[in-house]
Amino acid sequence: MKERILIIEDDEAIVKVLRRGLAYEGYQVDAALDGETGLVMARDNHPDLVVLDLMLPGMDGLEVCQRLRAGSGNQLILMLTAKDTISDRIHGLDSGADDYMVKPFELDELLAHVRALLRRTQTERVQVLSFMDLTLDTSTRQASRKNRQISLTAKEYDLLELFLRHPRQVLTREMIFDRVWGYDFGGESNVLDVYIRYLRQKLEEDGEVRLIHTVRGVGYVLRETP
Repeated sequence: MKERILIIEDDEAIVKVLRRGLAYEGYQVDAALDGETGLVMARDNHPDLVVLDLMLPGMDGLEVCQRLRAGSGNQLILMLTAKDTISDRIHGLDSGADDYMVKPFELDELLAHVRALLRRTQTERVQVLSFMDLTLDTSTRQASRKNRQISLTAKEYDLLELFLRHPRQVLTREMIFDRVWGYDFGGESNVLDVYIRYLRQKLEEDGEVRLIHTVRGVGYVLRETP
């Protein structure tokens, strides 16, 4: 059975295009025109992926996203917005979104993002990942170092999971953007450095040794401190 996708978007013309395109790809598609209705449908129908507009009447997309995550919702969330500043992108991703697209967009590009997100969940099995004294339970999305629990945002979790699945392997910036964000921020690529800094601060909060190291001109690597 194909995956179920919920569209939460107040522009009926966009809903019509998305519904037709996603259905043509074989997905089961539901739609809501406001945040409150969309939140109820997401909780009741348990879609595999939510295409969520940021600017919604009443309850906006950020609040819908945060409420889904607060309720332990494990749906993938692809956020749509007309806002295109780096701070808007970070805010949207930190609210719990898995990916982010700026309007206007091409339908084929959105479908590619949907396929990439769903493919990622199909190939990654639930397990506890570990490296030295760092562990990550992918079923609960809980990280810990020694006996200290670490609270992570959605993107911090994605970054850490990627590193733990590829220990001691140098990951290029391009590879990280592709696997964690699904696309390259281009000239605004300092977003990766910002998230690496956030993640290091949390992993080293109690003075633990550094595990995520910079490979200058290339990317980053999870390895022992020499």
